Amino acid sequence: MSFDIQYLLWLQEIRNATGGAFDEFFNALSKFCVDIMPFLPFIVYWSANKKWGYRFITTYWCGEVMNGIIKLTVCAYRPWIRSDLIEPAGDSKVAATGYSFPSGHSTNAGMLYGTTVAWQKDKRRWLAVVCGIVMILTCFSRNYLGVHTPQDVVVGLFSSLLLVCVVGIVEKKVGDDEKLMDKLTVLGFIVMVATLIYIQVKPYPMDYVDGVLLVDPRKMMNDTFKACGGFLGYLIGSYIDRHYIRYEIPVGTGAVNLPMLTCIGAALMFAWKGLFAPATIVLIFGSHWGNFLAMGLMSLFALTVWPLVIRKAAAEEP
Repeated sequence: MSFDIQYLLWLQEIRNATGGAFDEFFNALSKFCVDIMPFLPFIVYWSANKKWGYRFITTYWCGEVMNGIIKLTVCAYRPWIRSDLIEPAGDSKVAATGYSFPSGHSTNAGMLYGTTVAWQKDKRRWLAVVCGIVMILTCFSRNYLGVHTPQDVVVGLFSSLLLVCVVGIVEKKVGDDEKLMDKLTVLGFIVMVATLIYIQVKPYPMDYVDGVLLVDPRKMMNDTFKACGGFLGYLIGSYIDRHYIRYEIPVGTGAVNLPMLTCIGAALMFAWKGLFAPATIVLIFGSHWGNFLAMGLMSLFALTVWPLVIRKAAAEEP
């Protein structure tokens, strides 16, 4: 038996010995990372710091695409498929999506908490420390819950932290050079199209047990279609903002309603992603292209529509 499976079995013994006392805590950490934290980049963009918000959003969508490409290239099976001795905690087995390597939750943790650390390390060191601790705990939760191997988590975390650094370096080199930004936008579009082609034409493992396909590759593509859609919305939205909207965070009397508008915008995005998109556009266009369009529209809304709403509200303030 391989070391990674032995490690997960050891953690499983701890879960069983403690009666699952910590299961819900680690499950909550995992869900918070993928259900709530992805809205942080847009909140920062609208109301805190546009430059850092843009960096957050860039890192997030690039990381989502990167994670999808790696997952669908390696096609590693989940731990419970590799060993029937592994029994994930709670609903983790049902909630887990995509192939196993690298961990999407760990990638998200590295991108979102890692960018927060980079942002706040000199201003609010205590917040950077807290985010660093939560980031490590979130990654560990994927092992503790039995849904990812150690290598899934390590690669997910360090690849995302590397991306945080790369985005920061590129941002400094690009500066306010709009022509260079436009070239990077075109490059991003090419990467997005190439990714969609690649994941649909590449071969996938088709292993059967008792006539039943172990893992359906088409289902494993859903997250990457979402990522590509969100990435496209980001590319279009950022281009529109740079050349036409030029959003600036309101200050002074114009910022009176900014906290409320930020909360409403985040709530609308949350409702679209979790409730209305699955019931409408995903239902009509299917899981692949429906999710692609849904995430694209959400990202576009965040970078174009809601900034205009905030600007209009600020202009109407006495």
